[in-house]
Amino acid sequence: MLTKRRLGAQGGSLILPFAIVLATFTTRAMLNQLTISELTARLAKREVTAREAVQACLDQIQRVDGRIRAFLSYDAADALAQADTADQALAGGATHAEKPLLGVPIAIKDVIAVQGQPLNCASKILGKFVSPYDATAIEKLKAAGAVVFGRLNMDEFAMGSSTENSAFQVTCNPWDTARIPGGSSGGSAAAVAADECIASLGSDTGGSVRQPAALCGCVGLKPTYGRVSRFGLVAYASSLDQIGCFAKDTRDAATVLGAIAGHDSRDSTSVPQPVPNYAALTGDIKGLKLGLPKEYLVGGLDPEVKQAIEAAVQQLAKLGAEIVDVSLPHTDYAVATYYIIATAEASANLARFDGIRYGARVDGADPTELYCRTRGAGFGAEVKRRIILGTYVLSSGYYDAYYLRAQKVRTLIRQDFLQAFEQVDALVTPTTPTAAFKIGEKADDPLQMYLADIFTISCNLVGNCGISVPCGFTQSPKLPIGLQVLGKPFGEETILRIAHAYEQSTPWHLKRPAL
Repeated sequence: MLTKRRLGAQGGSLILPFAIVLATFTTRAMLNQLTISELTARLAKREVTAREAVQACLDQIQRVDGRIRAFLSYDAADALAQADTADQALAGGATHAEKPLLGVPIAIKDVIAVQGQPLNCASKILGKFVSPYDATAIEKLKAAGAVVFGRLNMDEFAMGSSTENSAFQVTCNPWDTARIPGGSSGGSAAAVAADECIASLGSDTGGSVRQPAALCGCVGLKPTYGRVSRFGLVAYASSLDQIGCFAKDTRDAATVLGAIAGHDSRDSTSVPQPVPNYAALTGDIKGLKLGLPKEYLVGGLDPEVKQAIEAAVQQLAKLGAEIVDVSLPHTDYAVATYYIIATAEASANLARFDGIRYGARVDGADPTELYCRTRGAGFGAEVKRRIILGTYVLSSGYYDAYYLRAQKVRTLIRQDFLQAFEQVDALVTPTTPTAAFKIGEKADDPLQMYLADIFTISCNLVGNCGISVPCGFTQSPKLPIGLQVLGKPFGEETILRIAHAYEQSTPWHLKRPAL
């Protein structure tokens, strides 16, 4: 008995420290699953360090990104060095009131410039190009204390709805790796959904933040055109592009928006509007009028998506919102209008990639042959398709028939929204007509691929703000469904308020894929 007691005592002295170590390791390993508000609260109390949070994300990338393929590249040493700087700032008395993202790991879509990091737009034509400067949004993230790391996969030059058009790899949906994550910011959405980062930045030209957010089950916020500077965002369609963010909940999206929003003299489309405290969310939407556009609940909408949206609308009504039927009569023309305007602007913007000034170069006997060979080898099929279409609609004899007419229809679509917003505070719609489809399912049918953005395109044409939040799942297979809330110009406070209220009364944003 004496021997057993001694062994028991010795065992107890070993087991207790081991349990503490195990608990500590488990806690650190789960830091990548926290929201921004949860992580910053623990950082402020010095319960964890920024280095531990970044390492947790790096460990998750090592574990799962071989299957997800969200990241094109990342510099672990640089990320950890940034984390150490954040820890030193916290130790020196810095607070999250001053720097709201201090120590928070945020990954970046490969279309936004980060000094010293690759900038390829998921295209071969940029070769080994490294950005010589930071985009304004990146400067603001760094000023807010964020740990900016990684280059996230995307459709080449943001042209696509599935992230299958990347020149380097196809990103997979964390909920089902046989399915697409959406696009063009598919890598940004998949990385957040797979807990490989705490939040991420993307760009939204026709739904490229909201659509992948819906398909991956996270929050995606597209700000009003001019709310966030586009300086340092590689242009696809200049009158449509807007930097947005992905996050695990609405409050996090509000926090990131608050950090990156604001006027920038380097961007002529940036609007000098004051930046409110977006993260001051109450969860109260009593008395708000929410419009339900009849054109968005039509044939072609998946029955499970329709059921989830109807349930979400009922929930918003229970929370005190008044649901009002509205009409956006020119919705049917939005897709055609978008693909004329977007491709026309793309054909002009992508003319700069000529093999002479920067990026990859394939020599030819004369300048014309050099251009043709460089662009032929450097651009993928979808980019070539859009450049050709855009050049066609701008050409002599077709400008008036297509491009000018599309701009007139764009004005009519904008008037539809202005009239609707005279009756309501915001609009609620599906984000996508279906849940995520299988990889390769629509690759040979560009028209069907373009229709995946049918509910998100109008928001970009008129320049309004929009957000997508999880609102349910399909049954078999289990795939996320997104609810879209569209607001007035510079109405981000209202749509965040609505999204947060819905989110706090439902469990959908808490679900995580089983990786």
